[in-house]
Amino acid sequence: EIVLKSLQVTSTAIKTDELRAANAVEVYTQKDIEEAHVQNVYEFLNKNTSVFSTSGYGNPFLQKIDMRGFGVGDGYQNIVITINGRKMNNVDMVPQLLASISPSSIKKLEIIKSSGIVVAGDGANAGVINITTKQGNDKEVSFYLGSYGLADGAFYVGHKGEKLSINVSGEAQKNNGTRDINAKKDKDANKFSTGSFNLSYEVTEDFKLHTGVIATRTNVIYAGSLTQEEYDKDPTVAGASNYGSTHQKYKSDVITAGLNYNINDELSIKADVSNENKESNYITYNSVTDYRYKTATLTLDYITEELALKAGIDIFDGDVDKTKLTLTKANQAVFLMSEFYISDFTLKAGYRYEVVDFKSNVAENKEDKLSGVELGVNYLINKESSLFADYTHSYQTASLDRLFSYSTGAFTGYVEPSQANNYNIGYTNIQADNKLKVSLFYIDLKNEIYYYSDPTYVNSQNTNIDKSHKYGLDFYDKYIINKEFNLALNYSYIQAIINEELQNGDEYTGNTLPGVSDHNAKATFAYLPNEFATLSLTQIYRSEAYAANDFNNNFEQKQEAYYTTDISVTYAKDNWEVFAKINNLFDQSNGLWIRDDAIYPVNFTRTALAGFKLKY
Repeated sequence: EIVLKSLQVTSTAIKTDELRAANAVEVYTQKDIEEAHVQNVYEFLNKNTSVFSTSGYGNPFLQKIDMRGFGVGDGYQNIVITINGRKMNNVDMVPQLLASISPSSIKKLEIIKSSGIVVAGDGANAGVINITTKQGNDKEVSFYLGSYGLADGAFYVGHKGEKLSINVSGEAQKNNGTRDINAKKDKDANKFSTGSFNLSYEVTEDFKLHTGVIATRTNVIYAGSLTQEEYDKDPTVAGASNYGSTHQKYKSDVITAGLNYNINDELSIKADVSNENKESNYITYNSVTDYRYKTATLTLDYITEELALKAGIDIFDGDVDKTKLTLTKANQAVFLMSEFYISDFTLKAGYRYEVVDFKSNVAENKEDKLSGVELGVNYLINKESSLFADYTHSYQTASLDRLFSYSTGAFTGYVEPSQANNYNIGYTNIQADNKLKVSLFYIDLKNEIYYYSDPTYVNSQNTNIDKSHKYGLDFYDKYIINKEFNLALNYSYIQAIINEELQNGDEYTGNTLPGVSDHNAKATFAYLPNEFATLSLTQIYRSEAYAANDFNNNFEQKQEAYYTTDISVTYAKDNWEVFAKINNLFDQSNGLWIRDDAIYPVNFTRTALAGFKLKY
């Protein structure tokens, strides 16, 4: 029997029951992710949550994600993503490397929409996605094969002793490619591997130490864009008018360490540090970029039945070496988050002060001083339902590669940080057979960061939209119809409007932000004929939008509507499980429109996979 219940939310700074959260949240458990049988975290986000994910220019392991209407172009830079509290955001415009997280290693995935700035900091205009990995005695191995030479193997081994806990996970995947990259019909092959090792030791009952290592490698060849005519005729071709394929190798090595100390029953302290070295090697262009990130976080928690406080210090230092230009970005922040519990009310209040230093070897330095604020209230109507309202003031500073020209390597100047005022109201109802969440949001922005693409390529630059706003509705419902049938629906309506912007004689005032669909819907219908088998049918739809560079809203071609229907079947008994899945069942062509006759096909052909999982 399937029973729905309120889950605990951990990524809102203070552990909060899902029903009493003073903001819009989505929580997905280890079981949810396992039953989805996804190839990576991007696929889970795209098919099961309100978040939109696309491979962008063709790299499946560095996808762009968007929520709350920030667009396919720059939406991912307005979302802070963490794994076990460590930020995965980059100092340049490279998306978060979610391919480094094997789905088999995830314990919980939480999405905090239009909130989370106090703890997450710089970049949380749209919200926060927090991923927590497993730490226990689970042991499992899985393997699957699919069309176009797809092969994947993953494992997780955990040991939790009286003092010592160890877990090791790994995954390797390869695909022979679905598109041609040249006249010889060579394919856009790709492969990646990732592995992690985590260790924790309980010195005393109140004092714990932990450390970990994550290593990831990707090797991707992605094809160029197509014209509308080429795309309509055959999206698998290389295309005659694009710039050709791109070959990129990307590697990331992360070392983490930390401690937890319970001073008494109410007061505890936590410290974490990490060091990450990354390298992006565009073999096609003989271009190598090195990254070095260092982070340190110190938090103090005070929790009673009536009050919860979290105070902290957050430090980040990142630099990029590219030819003769060296740029660094350093963040230092202090924050305080609080929740008060008064009868049926939960009151949330938090503040963050952050200083961001930009330094360059060819220009003057720049310093931004920014403040983040969170205020919220939740009223528990009864044991099953609640109302919430919250306000968040958030910000996002510029990425380092917005400060120089890719063609000349010259420094082009600093870009002002964007700032947003987020307003949310919502209703939550959680019963044994139905979980319903509805929220309305409005976001007022100043200096939203974007790239102005000059049609003549002369005056293209990274700059700001003077004023803009977004508003919309999020709706989620999971209904257990009976023992055999259940239905999950995730729908969002979004409007993203440019209030004021004039660039190089182009007047954008009143236009719609490109790359944002009005309607986004995902529905999954599941049939459970017996206690071992599950058959699921998923339909995803996104309405048409303006092409990613169409800020004038006048291109001849629009981003076409996105459709895909997926079907999966699972049979799980005792400690083993077999599964099969068909993606894009009806062979629907989908693509990403950048501008007229610049289309990157995504999920444009039917694919299938089958595999097994063994737990012991």
